[in-house]
Amino acid sequence: MAVGEARVPLLHGDRPASAIHAKTDSAAHKTPPDHSRLGSGAIVATSLIAGATAGAIAKTAIAPLDRTKINFQISQTPYSWRKAVNFLVNSARTEGLVALWRGNSATMARIVPYAAIQFTAHEQWKKALGVDTPHTAKANPVLHLVAGSLAGVTSQSATYPLDVARARMAVTNATEYSTLRTVFVRVAREEGVLTLYRGYSATVLGVIPYAGVSFFTYDTLKQKYLEYFGKPQGAMVNVCLGGTAGAIAQTASYPLDIVRRRMQTARRRPDGTYPYASIKDTLVLVYNSEGWRGFYKGLSMNWVKGPIAVGISFATYDSIKSTLRDIAVHFHS
Repeated sequence: MAVGEARVPLLHGDRPASAIHAKTDSAAHKTPPDHSRLGSGAIVATSLIAGATAGAIAKTAIAPLDRTKINFQISQTPYSWRKAVNFLVNSARTEGLVALWRGNSATMARIVPYAAIQFTAHEQWKKALGVDTPHTAKANPVLHLVAGSLAGVTSQSATYPLDVARARMAVTNATEYSTLRTVFVRVAREEGVLTLYRGYSATVLGVIPYAGVSFFTYDTLKQKYLEYFGKPQGAMVNVCLGGTAGAIAQTASYPLDIVRRRMQTARRRPDGTYPYASIKDTLVLVYNSEGWRGFYKGLSMNWVKGPIAVGISFATYDSIKSTLRDIAVHFHS
């Protein structure tokens, strides 16, 4: 891992090799720590910590918008920004301001391991597929895209029940599901354990283009920026690049996001069946009742919250990971 990691920085935001710094005044600029000296354990640990922190900060920042989006996704109410704002205002007025973050505990319980696994898995999949350097990634764009998709599938598979719990909490009031534990206990008892995996296939189908396009676009934009300006990007540039990647990825996968939310939050009927029994059934029901626009309800909000979340997540991950590895190198010296 240590050898491969020495070539990762240009794609992951670590400080570039000293060859770039050689162009500047060496007396005024200190040579950055050499992360290639770190062992595989330190590499994985720093990725996990940085990913978990990045995910938690990003999701907390857009939690009110996320709850609003989910409520429109699972209903047949036409979406508009006015209605979205009314939902936020009414929720705060009737349940208190904290209600805007309802379900965020479930989000944190999921996003911390999810983001940690996703970012770490992305580095590992890139190494396994041989696209962990700027040259190999550029030469094999399909494998580069696949690495991001596999990272998304890996993290989604490991944390899916927590996503179902978060969705249930976001669309109900506190009297029905007061805690994350309550969601798991009631759903398992009343609807069966397998209910915690309803919508999984739609989620995986959606995360393949989303994670693939997101990581691929972000890495590509960072490399283009470095080639054009000849220096690594700063935190705000990272937010912008990550936001662009998020907007493109959200648009590519949004219809399947609608499908998974409908399947996750659907309640079992008295006869034991569900209104959204399968991906095909959900697609047909949504189209028949709402038309093709039903598959893009709340997308305009996603173009706001999605890029913000992805931008913050990528920028925070790169910054924390680089800082942690700098500290690790210092103690290793």
